Amino acid sequence: MKNLSAIILAAGKGTRMKSARPKVLHEVAGLPMLSYPVRALKALKAEKIVIVIGHGAQSVKDALGDAGVSFVVQEEQLGTGHAVICGMKGLKGAGGDVVILSGDVPLLTPQTIKGLLKIHSSGGKNRPTLSLITALLEDPSGYGRVVRDVHGRITSIVEDKDCTPAQKEINEINTGIYCADSGFLRDNLKKIGRGNKQGEYYLPDLVSLAVSQSMRVAAMTHADATEVMGVNNRVELARANSAMKERIATDLMYSGVTIIDPANTYIDSGVKVGQDTVIYPGVHLIGDTVVGKDCIVEDGCRIEGSSIGDGSVIKSYSVIESAEAGRDVVIGPFARIRPGSVLGEGVRVGNFVEVKKTRMGKGTKANHLSYLGDSLIGAGVNIGAGTITCNYDGVHKHTTIIEDGAFIGSDSQLVAPVRVGKNAYVGSGTTVTKDVPPGSLVITRTKERVIEGWGEKKKAEKKK
Repeated sequence: MKNLSAIILAAGKGTRMKSARPKVLHEVAGLPMLSYPVRALKALKAEKIVIVIGHGAQSVKDALGDAGVSFVVQEEQLGTGHAVICGMKGLKGAGGDVVILSGDVPLLTPQTIKGLLKIHSSGGKNRPTLSLITALLEDPSGYGRVVRDVHGRITSIVEDKDCTPAQKEINEINTGIYCADSGFLRDNLKKIGRGNKQGEYYLPDLVSLAVSQSMRVAAMTHADATEVMGVNNRVELARANSAMKERIATDLMYSGVTIIDPANTYIDSGVKVGQDTVIYPGVHLIGDTVVGKDCIVEDGCRIEGSSIGDGSVIKSYSVIESAEAGRDVVIGPFARIRPGSVLGEGVRVGNFVEVKKTRMGKGTKANHLSYLGDSLIGAGVNIGAGTITCNYDGVHKHTTIIEDGAFIGSDSQLVAPVRVGKNAYVGSGTTVTKDVPPGSLVITRTKERVIEGWGEKKKAEKKK
């Protein structure tokens, strides 16, 4: 879209959210609400995007990071008209059209904005000066009403608190999404007054200003009011999350992913899942997670900021955080893979095994009840049940190294720093405190003693 600029209004506190956090930073499907209109405008290749900030200005800037936008601070919140006046300061010299969005409309799609732009560019020499999106609601309470004349032409927008009884019966509402000629904005924003019950500069007053100058005002009435509605409280935030969750799941299913119960599956925006993967109910896929092809993710798993290789199986109620699993890995059930862990191809991490900042080589297995922390484990290693790498001495963390082909017997403790050599054996019940040479056996059990008659002696003592 050539010569397209945009202003996103994000200065308000959002008092109905009952939160210390700026409203636009509350998350929908894992991203701040504000990021969605930014993404939509980026998809349309808007040349410049100005975000008007106020409450929690620095935190909003920090959240957007290097999104390629600019910011203007609205020091005093005097209404939406005043916010756009501030925003236009960031568009000095910009010509063409300006799209005006709110930062609390996360479900708005690029296709809808494109539809508004199409209407705004229609009519040749009689093209609209100002275009907006409206919606029809059964209960329009709280929203500005769209007033039309007998010919169906928009004449004004009246805010809910300023409506007459007759105007309150109108069910067509203003969504706060506009496209306007930049010259018209510069000439008319300063004409907006504050003669209303809120004492604010209302941006919708631009409609009546345009009409009074015989300029054309066009509207696109959206069939899906949910997409264009703002989020003002926690109830509406939950609804937005639900709608976005459904949208994400639908897109994945059309791409070849099986989601057994979409209503009870939670997948963040930006998560990638390969074809023929099956996702069971109660799964949470969070952040920039990538799940490969032909995987199975069973009930109740939580995978955050991690990558899972093709053909892997994540069994029920496993938690994976900031980790990497290769092809054909099996994890769980009830396993925890903590940040910094890398599991090679064909690794098996079984029930109630915790892995932290550990690399496990191809084909290595730890199937039961173990803790592996700060370790480098080679290929083809067998880790017996109850094995612990004792990585913390109370002050520092230390590394355990287990080389290829080693066998670690059940109920063993490896006190780091320590190395177990290639193809070495650690006997069950052993505490390893020194390096174990390759191919050797280490065992530290105490000698087994059998005391005959012990049981009968104890029974006799109880009878006394």
